[in-house]
Amino acid sequence: MRIYLQLSANREIVPFNYQQSLVGAFHKWLGENELHDDISLYSLSWLSKGIPKKGGLDFPNGTTFYISSPMEDLHQKAVSGIFKDQHIRWGMHVKEVILKVTPDFGERQQFKAQSPILIKRQLADEKYHRYFFPDHELADTYLTETLQHKLQRFQFPTDVQVRFDRDYPKPIIKKNAFHHIDIKATLCPVIVEGHPRAVQFAWEVGVGNSTGIGFGALV
Repeated sequence: MRIYLQLSANREIVPFNYQQSLVGAFHKWLGENELHDDISLYSLSWLSKGIPKKGGLDFPNGTTFYISSPMEDLHQKAVSGIFKDQHIRWGMHVKEVILKVTPDFGERQQFKAQSPILIKRQLADEKYHRYFFPDHELADTYLTETLQHKLQRFQFPTDVQVRFDRDYPKPIIKKNAFHHIDIKATLCPVIVEGHPRAVQFAWEVGVGNSTGIGFGALV
């Protein structure tokens, strides 16, 4: 399931690195929760259709933000929290809430990346995480492993493969700061193929790492 939130126009310029504030609003709506885990079983999108301005983004016509997950109780808590406090930040508030049931995609679906897809791994002999991009031979393997790990948490079928769409002409590497850490991730469509429930699950939880802070959201 997915919750689409229609937000009002901003009254202050929204900084380019706004994701931390969206994550904060999301956890405010949930209240006390145990979602600060090593793996995110939900997906948060980026704001859509922002107009670049000096120092940030402008949304004169408002914008859309969505929360996606297979966990029904998460959606229930989020909606309850939103009705108690619609405020986000920058003068923006939630104007409308729309619920969408997870579509049936069949055994194969190409998804567009609504937000950059992050792949990171800390190798045994290295101190810091390393980022991986579509041109790396292990990129698809890591995407698949992460989704399968999440599927196992729900005891869903793990018969699935995730891969970047190599026919996409120009993947874009985006750099974004979160908690003062520069993160590099890729805007590129992905193809998810396998058990129909696993394909749906990818739409619900996103792909790659850190979907809970706005990376790897799919449309």
